[in-house]
Amino acid sequence: MALRDLLQNVARIYDPTGVTSTSRDDCALLWGVAQLTDLPLPDGCSALGFAGKGNMARVPWIGVFHKDVNTDPQDGLYLAYLFDADRKSVTLSLQQGVSEASKPQHYGTGAKLRKYLKERGTPYRLALPPQLARDWQDGVHLDSADLGWRPRAYEHADIAARRYELNNLPSDEELARHLAEAVELLSHAAAVDRCFVDIEFPTADEPPVSFLGAHGVERNEPGAFQPGNSEGYWVTLEGGRKRRRRDHERLLREFAAHAAACSYQAINTSIGHRDLILRTENSSLEWLVEAKQVPEGGHRDAVRQAVAQLFEYRYAYYQQTERQDPHLLAVFSAPIGVFGPYLETLGIAAVWPTGDDPVAWDGTLTAAAWGLVSSA
Repeated sequence: MALRDLLQNVARIYDPTGVTSTSRDDCALLWGVAQLTDLPLPDGCSALGFAGKGNMARVPWIGVFHKDVNTDPQDGLYLAYLFDADRKSVTLSLQQGVSEASKPQHYGTGAKLRKYLKERGTPYRLALPPQLARDWQDGVHLDSADLGWRPRAYEHADIAARRYELNNLPSDEELARHLAEAVELLSHAAAVDRCFVDIEFPTADEPPVSFLGAHGVERNEPGAFQPGNSEGYWVTLEGGRKRRRRDHERLLREFAAHAAACSYQAINTSIGHRDLILRTENSSLEWLVEAKQVPEGGHRDAVRQAVAQLFEYRYAYYQQTERQDPHLLAVFSAPIGVFGPYLETLGIAAVWPTGDDPVAWDGTLTAAAWGLVSSA
């Protein structure tokens, strides 16, 4: 069965009332998707149809999974053809799994879950190639207000989407091309998703991480390097005043001095929310630098944060303004072990102090190629 025929047939015969049964034509159609051999699935992909468990699902859908990314719709990234409430349209969406996050010990099934999904989707969206993602901004609109929590969660779990009217579907050739594009978007998002491997869900009372949007971009011309204050400072918290250390500023100052010794110009004034940019006389490109403290046992979290912010700032300060993409460099306060090669797969170089006095630096292969450290 061709993809176009499959989507139209589901919309035509699906009945959301009653219970699931192998004797129902709509269930048989969806459950038989896995056995279809003529769907235009890219290499490594498989498809499954979902009609519900017990009661019929209010929103039927067809999932497309890549074996190297995820095969479980409960948690992780996948693609889904989601039918709206009256089945007049279907949306191909790059989705985040919602079932695991909706457990009571995590976010539940209400507003906290929807906020979490929306905010957690930001680093995924920022990692998508803008030229490709430009045509995938339709969003998911299932008319879900009266359909229960799950369809509403699907709407907020969307990362990129293309919507089709079922009475005016594109040709099978165009649908196949769009599906291939969606798989490419999935692969880009999966690179960010690896930052969340083994992450523990916060409790329902803990806020999800928020990420800066393009509204935070400063338009002033970058200036010179201005050292920040590395002395401690005081904050008022419940139960008294606590002293905080400006280790971040010290790390930036030490690295800026090292970069200057390696013939780079270090700039941290009039650059918005970026930690630092580097320039050289021999390149028209900038080096976008994000610095992270590595607490004891906190290597993974520091790497996750650096990846998310570098991708976000690249999008906000370069891609959104149609500037040439920068080199990406993460500066850590301590060695990051196996995460160095991982960052290299994302196009991010990394450096860190060795602990020697005066400060010496080590780093990844790309950092060595840039002359910022000796051969890695």
